[in-house]
Amino acid sequence: MPQSRQKRNVTISLSPETIRKARILAARRSTSISGLLAEQIETLTGEDEAYERAHRSALALLGKGFHLGGVISASRDELHERR
Repeated sequence: MPQSRQKRNVTISLSPETIRKARILAARRSTSISGLLAEQIETLTGEDEAYERAHRSALALLGKGFHLGGVISASRDELHERR
């Protein structure tokens, strides 16, 4: 079985009230509490990975800089000349 398809069990502790509500929600969605949790965790990890990719990309763009057009015809000294 490929690594990405292997599943492992995780044990969590929830209050009886949370479990009751989760059972109702799972039934409404035609799934199990385990299915609900798996979907939410997969969504969270996917969002986190997407954020990290976007963050790295943005930092790379900032490091590269942007050319906003135009030409500077004055020298540095002329620009910083005190009058």
